[in-house]
Amino acid sequence: MADDRDDTEREHTTVVETGGGGGGGVLAVVLLIIIVLVLLYIFRADLGLGGSKNIIPSTVNVNVNHS
Repeated sequence: MADDRDDTEREHTTVVETGGGGGGGVLAVVLLIIIVLVLLYIFRADLGLGGSKNIIPSTVNVNVNHS
């Protein structure tokens, strides 16, 4: 072996690539935030967040008695 005969000390560098992948967690969090915001918008009146509930009856019964 050639390394056994060589008494000089050598440095070794290990390159670790960490790029690529791992974007799934960020995408899941963004989708979760969007879903929560949409649900808050839909149910804002029920939650008392400034929406107005106008309940308009479909029929009005009026009794008029003439004498």
